[in-house]
Amino acid sequence: MALTKHVVASWRHQGLQFAGEGAGKVAVTIDGDNAAAPGPMEMLLIALAACSGADVVGILAKKRLTLRELVIEVHGTRRDEDPKRYVAIQLSYRVAAQGATEQAVRQAIDLSLEKYCSVTHSLNPDIPITYELALQA
Repeated sequence: MALTKHVVASWRHQGLQFAGEGAGKVAVTIDGDNAAAPGPMEMLLIALAACSGADVVGILAKKRLTLRELVIEVHGTRRDEDPKRYVAIQLSYRVAAQGATEQAVRQAIDLSLEKYCSVTHSLNPDIPITYELALQA
């Protein structure tokens, strides 16, 4: 049976602001004007970072590496004309894990982006997704 997700976005009667709710019923604000909160396209990048980040945390734990810090910055390049979709996405991972090698962390990131991250696989496959890694001791 296919897994079905359910979310609700309710207009807040202020500009282009919406309250979005999913599992846990904790509302997040999404602002189409990108003023009071991240907009839908920024939320997509946040979702990508969180999805890949969750994978990396899990994979490094299976490798018995103690993660101290994981910060993921994402830059999305959009078209100038409508639809202003992403045409390239660059992730920058900053990782601190005791005893971690660059090879081990890159393997975790590669597994996330190439196999596990559902957000990555939900994006149009013609969008190049690249990353860089800063490994801290």
